[in-house]
Amino acid sequence: MGIVVQKYGGSSLANAEGVKRVAQRIVATKKAGNDVVVVVSAMGDTTDELRDLAEQVTPMPPPRELDMLLTAGERISMALVAMAISALGYEARSFTGSQAGVITDSAHGKAKIIDITPGRLEQAISEGAIAIVAGFQGVSQDTKDVTTLGRGASDTTAVALAAALGATVCEIYSDVDGVFTADPRIVKAARKLDRVSTEEMLEMAANGAKILHLRCVEYGRRHNMPIHVRSTFSQKEGTWIIPEQQGAPMENAIISGVAHDKSQAKITVVGVPDKVGEAARIFETLATTGANLDMVVQNVSAASTGLTDISFTLPREDGQTAITALATLQESVGFDKLLYDDQIGKVSLIGAGMRSHPGITAKFFAALAAAGVNIEMISTSEIRISVIIDGTQIEDAVRATHTAFDLDDTEGEAVVYAGTGR
Repeated sequence: MGIVVQKYGGSSLANAEGVKRVAQRIVATKKAGNDVVVVVSAMGDTTDELRDLAEQVTPMPPPRELDMLLTAGERISMALVAMAISALGYEARSFTGSQAGVITDSAHGKAKIIDITPGRLEQAISEGAIAIVAGFQGVSQDTKDVTTLGRGASDTTAVALAAALGATVCEIYSDVDGVFTADPRIVKAARKLDRVSTEEMLEMAANGAKILHLRCVEYGRRHNMPIHVRSTFSQKEGTWIIPEQQGAPMENAIISGVAHDKSQAKITVVGVPDKVGEAARIFETLATTGANLDMVVQNVSAASTGLTDISFTLPREDGQTAITALATLQESVGFDKLLYDDQIGKVSLIGAGMRSHPGITAKFFAALAAAGVNIEMISTSEIRISVIIDGTQIEDAVRATHTAFDLDDTEGEAVVYAGTGR
């Protein structure tokens, strides 16, 4: 049948019963004639608990040691899953990220995969064993230190291994039945999508949908790897993330879904002299902080003053670092002040069909207005419209938009089996 790579999230492995349930599912896949490689996340909230513990010891844990600590969670999961499979009469071998051949750069906390050398996994498979791999981690090519790939990156580990092993599919298991038209924790009438293009899924992941890690989808697109999103807690078909060039039929709806993101902050640089090069100096300084900027808006210069305002959004965790860096420019650039707002939210309307349907923007904004939602910033792409709004209005905005575009499922409520939506 070929190699199947499966990834199980923390909600699927929250306790001993969850580990046993996952083991039974893995063994069933093996019995069906497949070679199986499994990537596991840490159990439940283990990663958060380890991070909190580190911050109790010191408010600024050294990045190298923090990575060493955080990778322990996945190592616990891989060993327990291997034990549970063994108890079912099948051989399983567990591997850390480095043992599995996940080679990364040396950026602790947000390392990127630069190579996969899965020799030990291939040997285990050839000898009939099920390989269990700790997700979210690798080893630096330069320093040989343990690294972590960033929040939610076990998905990326799974797709990268699937591509390196020539797997037929990468299955991502969580506590929901697939990819929905909105977060089912907020929109109970959210509808499960049977198929989504990688292009649409990239926009969903980039704009707050937590079901798949953004880099996982990027990796899948680059390597033409089909991704199958399913639930550990049911036998439903789930959602296929398929590259469009494979000719698979996509959802016919103009709009695929509504995504939201509560993790951003907005910075406004007030009173910037409207001169050539000033914006470049501001964004070059921001680049040195490593912050990933999202939406950027520059107002038209006021004729009377020759000054303009520049606003942009970025991850809230990078906000204070960015403010500190920009403050060093105030005297040389001559801007008036910096404004910081971390109580914002982003709502995005996504769908490949919108590129050929006029009136989508007007309908989106009308739905928000009817819900009493004020728009602070707007950004668009060919298949996405995003707005920044007050953070307290996110849920109202998502529900109003979902209903306005006829995305509500009339046949029943979406189920989040473990309450996390991952």
